Amino acid sequence: MVKIRLARHGAKKRPYYRVVVSDSRCPRDGKFIDEVGRYNPLSNPKLIQFDEEKMQKWIGDGAQMSDTVARLYNQTKAEA
Repeated sequence: MVKIRLARHGAKKRPYYRVVVSDSRCPRDGKFIDEVGRYNPLSNPKLIQFDEEKMQKWIGDGAQMSDTVARLYNQTKAEA
């Protein structure tokens, strides 16, 4: 199954996440198919970016969002 989820980057205690499309069997920070966004929880205000066209394409193709990505995505929709 193809999932849209967070991949952790950054240093120890300084997390930075990329929103990626990957096979659910791959490791969290492993191989991914496409990068569709970024999330930085430490910036003020928190940085949440999504490539809307890519997100719609992957959701239309049947990719499932993780709970965290769904929450962040809905949060950006509510702000817009």
